[in-house]
Amino acid sequence: MYDDILVPTDGSDSSAAAVDEAVAIADGAAATVHFLHVVDAGTEMAAAGEGALAPELTKTLEDEAESALDDATARAERADVPRERVTREGVPHEVIATESAEIGADLVVMGASGRSGVKERLLGSTTDRVIRTVDASVLIARP
Repeated sequence: MYDDILVPTDGSDSSAAAVDEAVAIADGAAATVHFLHVVDAGTEMAAAGEGALAPELTKTLEDEAESALDDATARAERADVPRERVTREGVPHEVIATESAEIGADLVVMGASGRSGVKERLLGSTTDRVIRTVDASVLIARP
C-alpha cells in the first residue's frame, strides 16, 4: 500500500508520535521512511538580523536538526525499517511539499502541535499548509 513515507521531524513530542506512527506503518508495509528536518529560513533570518547568520546560530540549528534526525532514525532502526534522512533549509511547508513530490511519497506523517488561538487561525499551521499543498495522503499524529 505504501512504498515511501515522509516524516517531517523537529524533535517535539508530536513529532515523535509521528515517527512512531510512520515506523509502525512502514514495518507492516515494507515501506521506506524518509525523515526530514527543515531549518526554517525565515526564523533564521529574523534571529540573525539582516546580515549573514551568526556562526553560533548556524551551529545551534545544525545541532537541533541532527538531534531530531538521530532520534527518528534510531526509532526506525530498532524496528529494522528502511530509512533515509535529510536536512533542508527553507519555508517548512514548502520544503515538505517539494520533498514529498521528489521522493514520490505515498504518505506524509506529521505531528500536530496542538497550538490554538488567533495567531494560528490567521496564519495557519505548517501541518494545515502541508495538507493543502501535498498530493499524498497526510496522517496527523498527536502525542
